[in-house]
Amino acid sequence: MKNLNFSPLKKLEIILGGEHQAFATDLLDRAGVKGYTIFNNLSGKGRHGFHEGHLMFNEDDVLIMIVAAVPEKRVNDILTGFAPFYNEHSGVVFISDIQVTRLVKFSD
Repeated sequence: MKNLNFSPLKKLEIILGGEHQAFATDLLDRAGVKGYTIFNNLSGKGRHGFHEGHLMFNEDDVLIMIVAAVPEKRVNDILTGFAPFYNEHSGVVFISDIQVTRLVKFSD
């Protein structure tokens, strides 16, 4: 690949309980997000202590992370959609600036 062109986007890392995956992916789909990656069985430590990432009874009983690269213009709508959810449930959304080389994969 020669003449790489870099385009700025925002990376969203959405962490929530696996039982809420359909809610999160539906929200992203309705916001026009072109794609995302889902990581299952997360481990980590937060305000409620350590969470071990292994299947207990089913895939709903684990933490997941959904990673999406989105244009900045979509971020506010996505965060507005998650705000009521995070008032009632645990989890977090991390937002960072990134650059991608194939913008066509992420934009309209």
